[in-house]
Amino acid sequence: MKVGILGLGEGRSTMSAVLQSNKLELKMVCDTSIEICKRRAAEFNFHNYTTNYQHMLDDADIDIIAIYTPDHLHAEHVKQALHYGKHVVCTKPFIDDLSKAAELLDLVEKSGRRVFVGQSSRFFEPMKKQRQDYEAGLIGDLITIEAYYHADHRWFLDKPWSLQNAFKWLYGGLSHPTDFIRWYLPNIEEVMGYGMLSSNGAKGGLKNPDTMHFIFKATDGRIARVSGCYTGPVQPATRDSEMSCILRGTEGCSQGDYMDLRYAITDKTGEERIITWEHKLKHYFRFEGKSHHAGEYQNYLEYFADSITEGFTAYPDIKEGVGTIALLQAMDRSLQTGRPVKVDDILAEYHLTANQLSA
Repeated sequence: MKVGILGLGEGRSTMSAVLQSNKLELKMVCDTSIEICKRRAAEFNFHNYTTNYQHMLDDADIDIIAIYTPDHLHAEHVKQALHYGKHVVCTKPFIDDLSKAAELLDLVEKSGRRVFVGQSSRFFEPMKKQRQDYEAGLIGDLITIEAYYHADHRWFLDKPWSLQNAFKWLYGGLSHPTDFIRWYLPNIEEVMGYGMLSSNGAKGGLKNPDTMHFIFKATDGRIARVSGCYTGPVQPATRDSEMSCILRGTEGCSQGDYMDLRYAITDKTGEERIITWEHKLKHYFRFEGKSHHAGEYQNYLEYFADSITEGFTAYPDIKEGVGTIALLQAMDRSLQTGRPVKVDDILAEYHLTANQLSA
């Protein structure tokens, strides 16, 4: 499958992923900054770049457009790619405005093309293993999920855009553990949460909460929780991970950690195991320590390519991507109102229904 990449900031990891894959071929890359294009060309010795998105759209050889542009541009860039008959990978969050969702859902249906949301943390080794064990029944039936993302991201405050009113850690950070919840409990109907701007965040100039806790309720009555804290110190990695997903089942329990390649399970036989994958560090983290996680991108891009050639649906697809945005917007409203919010109420405001987003 031949790939074109739009946006070479985060798309740097995608370039590495495609160039190291035997299932994908990099055909062209694009960024509005010629300086970034030249920098990536020198870094990867790949020189077919452009500053004009139209050049990639017009290239009939390109099968997949991979989009890593700012959130507010996603909807338009996805729409253009679909109009030109391309399959699409779009980084999370899929879109920032649900008013554009119905048009995109309809366009995917009419075009016959596939859209995949790059929710990369699902494709990290511990989370892949956790999912495999869950589907194999090693922890029995799922009772509840706990997920969190706690990181000292005060270095983000050096980026001017992080201090704008539009920047919210709810979307930029908490979307990862929230996606874990939807992965295992896709039918969340209601959410309640509280958030605050910590003294560290306020001192740094943040405008929106950097500390948040949420409780979710699914249509079948099961509950889950998510938390995020982003401007304070964290525990040593030997004690805790910045991000984690805990599944509590009727016969066992499992925990996948991120960015540490660590997984723990107590299975239905009572056996306790801790598994690590240090030998895969160079696959997952390729630049500047652990600041870029290109291995996950390679995993999900190859999975998406397989879905096209083998004819199965790659998840999260566009329906799941829209559903996650609806849930995040319900969470956002709960922070603002201090009340529980039903996801269906958010969808109804945009003339969408849960049935439209079901698999």
